[in-house]
Amino acid sequence: MSERLPYFIGCPVWTSPAWKGTVYRAKAPRSQWLGDYSRVFPTVEGNTTFYALPSVETARRWAAETEPGFRFALKFPQAVSHERRLTDCTVETRAFLQVLDVLQAADRLGPSFLQLPPTFDASEFPKLQSFLKRLPAGFPYAVEVRHRDYFDQGRAETALDQLLMERGVDRVLFDSRPLYSSPPVTEAEKASQTRKPRSPFRTTVTGPRPMVRVVGRDKVDQTIPWLTDWADTVSGWIRSGLEPYVFTHAPDDAFAADMAETFHDLLRARLPQMAPLPTWPGRAELQAPRQQTLF
Repeated sequence: MSERLPYFIGCPVWTSPAWKGTVYRAKAPRSQWLGDYSRVFPTVEGNTTFYALPSVETARRWAAETEPGFRFALKFPQAVSHERRLTDCTVETRAFLQVLDVLQAADRLGPSFLQLPPTFDASEFPKLQSFLKRLPAGFPYAVEVRHRDYFDQGRAETALDQLLMERGVDRVLFDSRPLYSSPPVTEAEKASQTRKPRSPFRTTVTGPRPMVRVVGRDKVDQTIPWLTDWADTVSGWIRSGLEPYVFTHAPDDAFAADMAETFHDLLRARLPQMAPLPTWPGRAELQAPRQQTLF
């Protein structure tokens, strides 16, 4: 990144073949995609860690391949959150923390987020309390809840927010309103509408790094009304000294980068002093003047 931004904007993945010639240089091998991505966006969701942990060596390679100031926001393994449901998961948690330690040492660590299963209701809240208290305080964390108990605007939601505030943990704000704003048009949208939750809308801040995950449409223009609302909210957070993280999801990952760029432009309209995103490496190739020859 050429200039440090006051917030972090990124996509749910860093590998998308559709980005060849745009986010990536046209002929860049797959092994260089992460580096090209990090020259544009300062963060990425690490959803792959939900399914399998990388080795410590792989984490070191990720750090070496990315630009200074880049941040990985890794998801806790499903073995911790979904299979063990935060109990008897010391071994799995320690293995994850080893990866975080490598990224933190390289100054590449963003908030790691714990996505709880949709069946994790208020009766299991003590498990979350105990788990967060056992986590080392030196890493940034965020928690995403999906059960309706935690959106009751009453006892359960208040207890959740108070716990996160006490621990300095951010509440992940998952917004799928644009996805469900109209019937699906593409196969990817149809599939997303069968998988993504319809969590109630929240803008709750419980820590220093509010994390927003917006699920839009494959036509970015259809997501602009919600991106505009979030630009209003995020600009206010930045003015108040917070360091937000915003991740733009599209049913088809091919459109996630365009959505992120659109959001950044909307945010810059509210914060004119903020720098634009760097030119995408693939676009830079197209813009570079070709050397003229005599013959």
